Amino acid sequence: MSSLVSERLPDAQGHFGPYGGRYVPETLIHPLQELEDEYARAQKDPAFQREFEYYLKEFCGRPTPLYFAERITRELGGAKIYLKREDLLHTGAHKINNCIGQILLARRMDKSRIIAETGAGQHGVATATVAAMFGFKCVIYMGAVDCERQALNFYRMKMLGADVVPVKAGQQTLKEAINEAMRDWVTNVRTTHYILGTVYGAHPYPVMVRNFQRVIGDEAR
Repeated sequence: MSSLVSERLPDAQGHFGPYGGRYVPETLIHPLQELEDEYARAQKDPAFQREFEYYLKEFCGRPTPLYFAERITRELGGAKIYLKREDLLHTGAHKINNCIGQILLARRMDKSRIIAETGAGQHGVATATVAAMFGFKCVIYMGAVDCERQALNFYRMKMLGADVVPVKAGQQTLKEAINEAMRDWVTNVRTTHYILGTVYGAHPYPVMVRNFQRVIGDEAR
């Protein structure tokens, strides 16, 4: 997608062409609008941007190197292959970029509790890490099957002080973890911010996650 097109999306209703929008229970309409409004203010606030960049550098370990994969480039032929080493960030993945941005938003909104879903556990670890750093209560929903498959990350989250809830409904994986997190948020919208881990969900989450992660592409250029 060209930068010109991406800057026009989403539209005012949060649509990326035929995708996106805000299809949620009525109880979440106001919290999502509140989040959208606060994010819009934060985007225009130089202090927020400076703080976001500060934590990306001093806490997360940005910028990450762009590594030329010489051997695989030679073996495959054709294009030169480079790896953006997000694995070198604190917590071991790119997930921390988005979590830092959202925890700063949660603080601006005077929330006291953080929830998240996780599959393999990387987003859960990143969420638990930023929650511990900023002093938020933290609950992570993780499918019971994933808890067993990703036991190391399960225990990392608990060591960071998060309450990790194994979800035993359905297939006991990520989809069910998301459902449980949404149920929690509906019940606790006054005190709780839901840190979604990727570009899905209701507007403004996809655009927020996209923009908090754009630091990867900005550095690569």
